[in-house]
Amino acid sequence: MILVSGGTGLLGSHLLFYLISKGEKVRALKRENSNINNVLKIFSYYSDNANELFNKIEWFDADILDSDSIIESMIGIKQVYHTAAIVSFNPNDKEKMIKTNISGTANMVNAAIANNIEKFCHVSSISALGDTDDIITEETFRKPGNRYSGYSISKYRSELEVWRGITEGLNAVIVNPSIILGAGNWTKGSSSIFYNLWKGMRFYSSGSTGYVDIEDVIKIMIYLMESDINNERFIVSTENLAYKDVFNKISDSLGIQKPTIYANSFVLSLAWRLNYLFSLFSGKSPKITKEIASSAQTKSVYSNEKTVNVLSYRFLPINESINKISALFKNDFI
Repeated sequence: MILVSGGTGLLGSHLLFYLISKGEKVRALKRENSNINNVLKIFSYYSDNANELFNKIEWFDADILDSDSIIESMIGIKQVYHTAAIVSFNPNDKEKMIKTNISGTANMVNAAIANNIEKFCHVSSISALGDTDDIITEETFRKPGNRYSGYSISKYRSELEVWRGITEGLNAVIVNPSIILGAGNWTKGSSSIFYNLWKGMRFYSSGSTGYVDIEDVIKIMIYLMESDINNERFIVSTENLAYKDVFNKISDSLGIQKPTIYANSFVLSLAWRLNYLFSLFSGKSPKITKEIASSAQTKSVYSNEKTVNVLSYRFLPINESINKISALFKNDFI
């Protein structure tokens, strides 16, 4: 049996669909109050037998910060996919996110060792990698200092827990996806790019980063888990694109107006400060934070050479990914 943490998240729910469709027996972790209806919705995007497949999931209520429940969840498990993590660029969430992502991963690793799990897949992020003005690879040095976001710190230190587990005998692989494009909860995470553009987002910035289709991430994870490859990390990213180019591609695919207003450094600096002040009075989380504003101007280039060469993998072009996701979005909203 296979265990998936973060089963109600974007990546976790898609992973559940792929594993169940392959005939695997799967146990999925969720919090007691988690809403699993969105998982069923995602299943319905890809299958006419969504209910039948969905009902094959064995749900297990657990908190990754509760080591006892995590150890219990792995009884009878052979493989573990650890996708659970908090993703936030709100400074108010920083301490909680760092604690949850790091301690949660430590608990998952310890439980895997205690239960003699055959193999462990940890979903990290490109934010855990080092940075450079050149091309970023799996070996790029991570410079010391306060240059990294809270999310970046949490994913980097979570990886260290996995590497620690490896020194203690755990067979593991790590994937570092770039921005994952996939259909899901349209108002949260990377899927919200489609929703925000459809609702009339008019601004774009000068930054650029890597993008990858969610199915590619899952296929590579499963391939690595079924292979003899152990104790390595792989960047999972298809193309490096400017935010403006991605926004334009999505807008064209949805048949809507493209963003036309360039948000320079002054505009972004003003925006996050005004959003912060508004949040103090409204009690709502700011939509633009200092970290988001900084990221929007950063130009990063990621290499997928190791993944392409070692795994002989061919990624789905981002244009095709966007068209596929846009079609699902239109079915829900247009």
